[in-house]
Amino acid sequence: MRQTKIREWNVPVRQSRANRFSALDRNFSMRRILTLFTLILNLSLPAVQPAFASPQADATDDRASLSFPISVTFSATINAAANVTSVLLEYGTDQLTCGEVIAKAFPQFTPGRTVNVEWTWEMRQSGSLPPGATIWWRWRYTDETGKETVSPQKTTTWLDSEHDWKTITADKLNLHYYSGDQMFAQELLDAAENGLESNRTKSGLTAESPIDLYIYADTNDLRAAILYEPSWTGGQAFPDHDIVILGISEDDLDWGRDAIVHELTHVLVGHFTFSCLGGVPTWLNEGLAVYSEGGLDPASQSQLEDAIRNDTLLSVRSLSAGFSEVPDKAFLSYSQSYSIVKFLIETYGQQEMTDLLASLRDGAAIDDALVQTYGFNVEGLEDEWRKAIQAKPRTVSTQPTAQPTPTYVPTIVPVSGAPLANQIATPTPIPTSTFGEPKTSQSGPPIALTLALLGFCCLLLLIVGVIALGVFVRAQNRKGGNHA
Repeated sequence: MRQTKIREWNVPVRQSRANRFSALDRNFSMRRILTLFTLILNLSLPAVQPAFASPQADATDDRASLSFPISVTFSATINAAANVTSVLLEYGTDQLTCGEVIAKAFPQFTPGRTVNVEWTWEMRQSGSLPPGATIWWRWRYTDETGKETVSPQKTTTWLDSEHDWKTITADKLNLHYYSGDQMFAQELLDAAENGLESNRTKSGLTAESPIDLYIYADTNDLRAAILYEPSWTGGQAFPDHDIVILGISEDDLDWGRDAIVHELTHVLVGHFTFSCLGGVPTWLNEGLAVYSEGGLDPASQSQLEDAIRNDTLLSVRSLSAGFSEVPDKAFLSYSQSYSIVKFLIETYGQQEMTDLLASLRDGAAIDDALVQTYGFNVEGLEDEWRKAIQAKPRTVSTQPTAQPTPTYVPTIVPVSGAPLANQIATPTPIPTSTFGEPKTSQSGPPIALTLALLGFCCLLLLIVGVIALGVFVRAQNRKGGNHA
């Protein structure tokens, strides 16, 4: 859990000069000012106090009950000297954000000096949190006198109680597991340590804070811990929470060593490039992750060589957004991204890669960041990379280059770094928070009713017209009779 740092601000006090007065006069003036200031403060303090929340609150049985991974229920009993008229629950998670995020809920209760309050956070509406995330909450209530009180902030860890979790640690790493022996866990922790060192030396990426690794016994247990994830999910990285989750059985230890380094790299990249201004293209993010594993497996290397030989390489521009859902193209996307990142690092050096990531962190678009660091844009990168791997030159289209558009994924949980699997799941609609769903717009009354009303109005106008015409004709006839 992150430690909150409290800054102490030293406010300088300005000393006024009064050269026209003697020292005695100045002392007397200062005493009068201090006396007046003290009097004003004493008079205003009783009126100001109700506007500020008291740090103490009598909230008993204050707890969060987890129904993992579906929901968490906050409950408490609040006791006050006067009838409680308003209760507000403030809650959130400890994560990397662009600003302070405080969610608020208004539980129902019966006013009184002792009130029982309860509110449930439904993950099926908001999207699931990663296992191991820290949830915090506090109660803010007001009584009938206007006094506002806040309970002490409490925290809980969003994790199932079904498994008997054990933990082993190393520098900047906490590995949690429940299946397999300690030797199995130590193998994974050693791989994670090697991954951190490899990222530091090859890409200049370092861990800024401890990273928690949650190892599930297999992919089935992993998918049961996260809502709305594809069936092929085998691991995920959550850089804003400093959390990695993986499903690794003892039979898949070799795959697990590579996968844990892959996901750790996503956390490091996510931390280093965190920005509210821009993002990292997928080919760079995934390419760094595969590069940190040490290279391609024989099958992926063979597929890449076939694509080079048959001139079926994907354009670098197309790899800036999400990878294809077609398995062969998805595998080639990972292999090609690795090859591009390998070319950049081994041709131009580690410092230039660090500079590229820093430019993206500072809000530069990928074309501008590449030009600033290497002197070429995305198309120029592809040209240089193709030369280096002895591929055919890039085909220049007479049409403007299509800019990739990101795929909309309606969840609040960032997902990245899913490992290669035997198949890629087809995206399906994902439930979102009810607060984020667009309201259905009303298009107006039914067309049949509209036509009926229009016909009635026309008929009414016709009748009025006939009556008016009859009155007019009768009047004219009367005039004619009078002149006869």
